[in-house]
Amino acid sequence: MSDTTDPHARLVGMNHVALEVGDIEDALDFYGDIFDVELRGRSDTSAFIDMGDQFIALSETDDETDDDRQRHFGLVVDDATVVEKRLEELDVDVLPGRGLDFRDPWGNRIQIVAYEDIQYTKPDHVLRGMGLDELEKTADAIAELEEKGMSPE
Repeated sequence: MSDTTDPHARLVGMNHVALEVGDIEDALDFYGDIFDVELRGRSDTSAFIDMGDQFIALSETDDETDDDRQRHFGLVVDDATVVEKRLEELDVDVLPGRGLDFRDPWGNRIQIVAYEDIQYTKPDHVLRGMGLDELEKTADAIAELEEKGMSPE
């Protein structure tokens, strides 16, 4: 967790990038022609290309002018509640939905995810070097990693 005297969350890494595509099948064909693609999940209008503990989220859309686009990137932080508090202090609107999403002044959508809650994992020596060696995973996050054969223990 963040130092209580510092009002800033620490960035840990990138969790995912979400891209909009015109056709989900064409997008999967395109990426599959270039990379060895394994899907983490799939629906009629979305697909999640697995990259170990990270992913690319593809969302089919036919309206590139939609103000509430799905295109965004996910940042992993040590303490999402600190980010939420800072957004409130800075009068930055949190977007509706289930996560902690907001737009920067240029319209880029950013999604905040807590390190403890997700598969994304940094090796212990990297966390230690970043001064984040106290970060731990929830049981659900560990179960997701174990399911993929990537248990942190």
